[in-house]
Amino acid sequence: MIRAFIAISLPDEVRAALGQSSAVLAEQMPPRSVRWVKPDLLHVTLRFLGDTAVSQLPLIVSELDRIAGQHSSIRLQVDGLGCFPNRKRPRVIWAGLRGDVVAVNALKQDIDAVLEPMGWEREARPFRPHLTLGRVKDGRKLLGVSWGTEVEKMVVPVTAVHLIESQLRPSGPVYTVRHTSYLAR
Repeated sequence: MIRAFIAISLPDEVRAALGQSSAVLAEQMPPRSVRWVKPDLLHVTLRFLGDTAVSQLPLIVSELDRIAGQHSSIRLQVDGLGCFPNRKRPRVIWAGLRGDVVAVNALKQDIDAVLEPMGWEREARPFRPHLTLGRVKDGRKLLGVSWGTEVEKMVVPVTAVHLIESQLRPSGPVYTVRHTSYLAR
């Protein structure tokens, strides 16, 4: 078994800019109130698979290749900051994405459709493409935070989806791309 997810990667310059925005935000927050995502680990999760049998990987890879080939390249843009569920009760701090979100949603729906017969139920929550910047440890500590920073509006070209293995370690997760499926040009 491996712990896995399917995601869209980001250009290095987008990761670096988001890392700078996170650093500015971190200065406004009480110490250790948020577990910030390292910039090199930022990605757009399309589907968290969790524990996945290695024997299922060839079928997942085959279906990802097929689906990716049916979708054209997508253009997104980083835009704005927010929190799930909201800023009064933050659990996750995120950077939003706009642009061709309809195409990203269609890609995700197609991925979900092929995963369902393999044993992954469709997710109940609606999909909102975003970039998780940090996970809040205690939202009460963030009451009154000014949230006084913006994220740079940068383009995120989507030309592939990745099957990624996530190994949890005391120092943080380690991600390994197990397969890349390229979208049609």
